[in-house]
Amino acid sequence: MISETVIIGGGIIGLAIAIELKLRGTNVTVFCRNFQAAATHAAAGMLAPDAENIPNEAMYSLCWRSRALYPDWTRKLEDLTGLNTGYRACGILAPLFEEAGGQGGRGAGETQEQRSRGESLSSSSPAYWLNKEAIHQYQPGLGAEVVGGWWYPEDAQVDNKALVHVLRTAAESIGVELKDGITVEAFLQQQGQVVGVQTNAGIIRAAHYVLASGAWSNELLPLPVLPRKGQMLSVRIPEVSPELPLKRVLFGQNIYIVPRRDRLVIGATSEDVGFIPNNTPEGIQKLLQAAIRLYPQLKHYPIQEFWWGFRPTTPDELPILGTSHCQNLTFATGHYRNGILLAPVTAALIADLILEQKSDPLLANFHYSRFQSKSSTSTPMLTHSANFSNGHNITLLPTDAINRVSTDSPLIIAGKTFQSRLMTGTGKYRSIEEMQQSVTASECQIVTVAVRRVQTKAPGHEGLAEALDWTKIWMLPNTAGCQTAEEAIRVARLGREMAKLLGQEDNNFVKLEVIPDLKYLLPDPIGTLQAAEQLVKEGFAVLPYINADPMLAKRLEEVGCATVMPLASPIGSGQGLKTTANIQIIIENAGVPVVVDAGIGSPSEAAQAMELGADALLINSAIALSPKPAAMARAMNLAAVAGRLAYLAGRMPIKDYASPSSPLTGTITS
Repeated sequence: MISETVIIGGGIIGLAIAIELKLRGTNVTVFCRNFQAAATHAAAGMLAPDAENIPNEAMYSLCWRSRALYPDWTRKLEDLTGLNTGYRACGILAPLFEEAGGQGGRGAGETQEQRSRGESLSSSSPAYWLNKEAIHQYQPGLGAEVVGGWWYPEDAQVDNKALVHVLRTAAESIGVELKDGITVEAFLQQQGQVVGVQTNAGIIRAAHYVLASGAWSNELLPLPVLPRKGQMLSVRIPEVSPELPLKRVLFGQNIYIVPRRDRLVIGATSEDVGFIPNNTPEGIQKLLQAAIRLYPQLKHYPIQEFWWGFRPTTPDELPILGTSHCQNLTFATGHYRNGILLAPVTAALIADLILEQKSDPLLANFHYSRFQSKSSTSTPMLTHSANFSNGHNITLLPTDAINRVSTDSPLIIAGKTFQSRLMTGTGKYRSIEEMQQSVTASECQIVTVAVRRVQTKAPGHEGLAEALDWTKIWMLPNTAGCQTAEEAIRVARLGREMAKLLGQEDNNFVKLEVIPDLKYLLPDPIGTLQAAEQLVKEGFAVLPYINADPMLAKRLEEVGCATVMPLASPIGSGQGLKTTANIQIIIENAGVPVVVDAGIGSPSEAAQAMELGADALLINSAIALSPKPAAMARAMNLAAVAGRLAYLAGRMPIKDYASPSSPLTGTITS
């Protein structure tokens, strides 16, 4: 039997969604590749939206709502299975150390003054400040350095290991099909639909699919979800101890201690090490040192167990929830350290979305499209925007159709937002007037300026700095003419000062060019990387011009460049896209915007570059050297818009045979 819904991921999120869908009458299959490494195991089961001091208002609201669901949700699971989830409305104590500056917990809390003055995002739940005397009386055995802390009475805990066992048991008891050891290798997509998933057991099809594979989500789709390893341990509470046992959850600075019936759970590290498994001496040592400082007597307790898991984190540490680029694929991933807490609300919201097409307004804050300006991909799934106009009043598709098929967010470079995806230059024009007209016709928002040529008033550059309205156009100073890294660094500094003099005080952008080759004008990869490293350290937003070298592009991204700008062909050659294969590789692997720069000679080539998935284009010579530069600038603008929209829409499949565009049924026959 083909399931109505397939859920990829058998951790707590996948199981919670499966049970909710099944209880609402849907046949569900869950694929789990490696249950032991799931994020569920890198958790202590704290339900702590207040103690976390979550700064994002939407995230706090989501967590608060989920905590409120927990009593009824766990009771329902316990009734289904007869098992105990370990849910306890115990409250959480967040002690503070003197040198912590009044901040506690992993969420960087607030001082007493801040709390009383601002009420914080957690004002919907009570919080009580305990001074040094009160907190040591309330919880004996705390470290001598503890000078006070917050008591959050509405926070709670659940035994995460017991909970996931209850969830699996409940899922099996109500008829959810659980398939362990199944690895989904790819989504099979056609015309905006998932038509199946390729697995190690063959192709499996369903009506709807849910991606809840946590830290492994990025292996299936280019979502910005990465693993963050968490190590944990537990110590056994001695049966005979002179001290009173710990009764309350302690939420300290970069450490937490959670009491269970016969043990204390201590966690957790947060390590950006990819999928490197296992516990390490360093990780466990850090946990023990911090835990003993917070609650010294546990240094005498026998160690019981070590474990670890991979938490799925996103750049903003918020989950990815809701609709996707395909109508029958829903996202529920990236919960990072709040997966246990968010399980019930995620299950309810995702079930509403799938079965009733009811999207809670809160989901808009967690849509995958928020990352689209920050990453570039080879498929239309991560570019989410209905804004294709670049200033035009052109209706390309009905709004609802665009929202269903493909939407797009603005281009964001180094935190600055741009609506236009076409950048232009200021060189090679026959006159200042032609340059001004072309910039206007292109409707670009970024214009690159050669710092050296402006500074030296080179021919064609006299008065250039004053010729454009820099209140409407963002200046991109470039280091054209520099042959070494040292020269480029020096000119970049001059460019930043030039931008300030023209009123852009906060402009730290630089287009980095290091070109010792005077015949082909090909950039020096070593000098470019050296200059980029230094300029990033100095606070520049570096946009490096490079050969279409995927490895260099990745290195530049790793050192902190704001974009990468691979050439299509040599500068000013008009040869078009000669490096397509390498540009595609760069786009597929980039986590920053990819701007195709140099060599594009016609609008068709510009559209082709955008169809590859480039985030933007930089075009100068093709416009400036046209007999009618302003008209060509307008054409390049439209080409960039058309190419972007085509990329988002997705091209038809290429076939080896003909396929009629009109149906053969219903035709008149003699």
